Amino acid sequence: MSRYDGGWPPYVPVAERRRRALRAIENMRRNGQPIAPVAVHGLAIATSFWGKAWCENLESYRDYESRLPRGRTYVRNGSVLDLQIAPAEVAATVSGSSIYQVRISIAGVGKKQWAAICKECAGGIDSLVELLQGRFSQGVMERLCRQDNGLFPKPSEIRFSCSCPDYASMCKHVAAVLYGVGARLDQKPELLFRLRAVDETELVAGIDATLPAGKRAPSPDRVLASDDLSGLFGMDIDPGEQAAKPSDHRRRAQSERASTRKPSRTKSNATPKAPAGKVPPPPVQAGSTASVRRSSRSGSSAPRSVPPKATAKVKRRKTTRRRTAADA
Repeated sequence: MSRYDGGWPPYVPVAERRRRALRAIENMRRNGQPIAPVAVHGLAIATSFWGKAWCENLESYRDYESRLPRGRTYVRNGSVLDLQIAPAEVAATVSGSSIYQVRISIAGVGKKQWAAICKECAGGIDSLVELLQGRFSQGVMERLCRQDNGLFPKPSEIRFSCSCPDYASMCKHVAAVLYGVGARLDQKPELLFRLRAVDETELVAGIDATLPAGKRAPSPDRVLASDDLSGLFGMDIDPGEQAAKPSDHRRRAQSERASTRKPSRTKSNATPKAPAGKVPPPPVQAGSTASVRRSSRSGSSAPRSVPPKATAKVKRRKTTRRRTAADA
């Protein structure tokens, strides 16, 4: 039971407590202290997997059941003005009849216990997102939430203190802070692993040992860095070229092939295709007899050009005729 200066502490209405809480928060902000109050909306203190699992584990211990109801009321009223979670420690400021400071120490998970958890959960967690959202199999859930050697602390691993005059083993301010941890895990579930001083990525890293060889990540000693490529092939490699996407390389190769192609024939230079079954006529040369005939048909006024060979034939014919006439 609580006593204050040899008697009961004076009752402070909830509205007055909230005004005091707002003044205390403003003073802490002015002093440069980071503030992280716990805000609970509705009757449910926690709604996510990790938040509800923390609160259920807390309520499963009989040592705390007599003090927890007042703690739930305090955390719902917004009495936890500030809550900071660090490795193996929780520090909080709680508003009651006055402003109290709460310190909770929680032992970290032992190395052997953590290694056993990682080994038994290997292959049951596909990604870190799945772990933080609590989306995994029932077997993994039961292993992580096991009271004896799971991820949640036992009462013997929790030590707490409060600046209030209550001499009980757990006062309502401490209970409010413990519930506040569950509400904070709704927003940042990774804080549970920080509180227990373990690395949550090790639960996901244990998957590689169970995956087939084709799905495993490459070994770090078999991955070349960008600087090693230049020395390996004996050439200077532009970092921008290495970071280019495969689609960029394909576009660049296509543009280079297009630039090296021969220019296509224009319509004026192209030879018209002959109809099926007909042989196209040979190209007409300038100055030929056919060109003269075509020009005459087209009605062109340009003078006819007679080739030298045709003129020689005409002269020979005239000479032959003259000789024939002379002989006659």
